[in-house]
Amino acid sequence: MTKVLLATRNAGKLAELRRMLEAAGLRGIEILGLAEVPAFPEAPETGATFAENAVAKARDAAATTGLPSIADDSGLTVDALSGMPGVFSARWSGRHGDDVSNLELLLAQLHDVPDARRSAAFVCAAALVVPGATEEIVVHGEWRGRLVRAPRGTNGFGYDPIFVPEGDERTSAELPPAEKDAVSHRGRALRALLPHLKALAG
Repeated sequence: MTKVLLATRNAGKLAELRRMLEAAGLRGIEILGLAEVPAFPEAPETGATFAENAVAKARDAAATTGLPSIADDSGLTVDALSGMPGVFSARWSGRHGDDVSNLELLLAQLHDVPDARRSAAFVCAAALVVPGATEEIVVHGEWRGRLVRAPRGTNGFGYDPIFVPEGDERTSAELPPAEKDAVSHRGRALRALLPHLKALAG
């Protein structure tokens, strides 16, 4: 069994990747989270792009643990805010990971923006770094939609309760997990990593 570290403490992300491997019938890979390996200092996310942050996190994790490591950086880009919050999505309100404050601040900033101009996209970059390998794998996923004025739904996290994907009337937080995995930005990026994980599994 090949152990692969997903460099996150987010239980939702871990569950998502594990579901994806199962759905793909990929055996021989065990996904670990940061809580399942000895703690190490995690570098702050200082990259200007999602890809820079993802690679830095994966590189750090692989170097410290000796395990093949996946890291992702993802966020929401809002057209009316010139692509922000972008890489600052998780700390938009000033405190990292405060989903409620981030969401409330974003809604306040979009208060006067008409419905027709509330387009947005979730963007994800995922990186796979294998100790000793010469190549670092970076893949991307994008999920376009629009932002509603009040949160709906209890599935998901972050900005999911206000994001309605193109072609749907439900928010991301109202979608069943398996349906979300099939279309989401992170789902698309992680699926692009599956062939590389399959190679690791031998």
